[in-house]
Amino acid sequence: MSHLPRLVVCISGSGTNLQAVLDACRAGTLAAQVVLVVTNRKHAYGLQRAAAAGIPTLYAPRKGWAEREAYDADLARQLSPYQPDLIILAGWMHIFSAAFLRHFPKQVINLHPALPDAFPGIHAIERAFAAYEQGQISVSGCMVHYAIPEVDAGPVIATATVPFHAGDTLESYADRLHAAEHRLLVQAVGQALSERQTPELVP
Repeated sequence: MSHLPRLVVCISGSGTNLQAVLDACRAGTLAAQVVLVVTNRKHAYGLQRAAAAGIPTLYAPRKGWAEREAYDADLARQLSPYQPDLIILAGWMHIFSAAFLRHFPKQVINLHPALPDAFPGIHAIERAFAAYEQGQISVSGCMVHYAIPEVDAGPVIATATVPFHAGDTLESYADRLHAAEHRLLVQAVGQALSERQTPELVP
């Protein structure tokens, strides 16, 4: 498996998106391997998913670092030996600064549960559902984009729309959106890897 593209997945919570990537790698629908799972929360359930799959983990809390840039630079240093082809932010509750991103140019992708330019930041699903209830929108969705220092911004790799249904509750809508996220993330990882492996045309 050493020839396969190398993925590092950063999580802060339950790790359902991590599981989607692990399942796709195991099934062969995603030609890649997860070589490390990183979390900034000690009791994130995603760590158990990584352990069950035999994936090494790294606990990297933000607490104790006075400067965000210093934390980011140190984490980049710790990840460099894993030689990641892609770093996937899947429920990672920390916005990386340029101090991290410059170490991995066009290698850091982020999954966000809203469409481009809509509901950046936390509680995106709840905010979208509130807008639906107020008659402001009839559809939301999710996206995967290349990370930049701004919140939930950067070049978009792929999107998926998820319409609201009559009678939806926040829970029923969130379930459908999370299912769309899992599919979209696997698709976008494959697409981003393909872009990295495609040689640039020489004039």
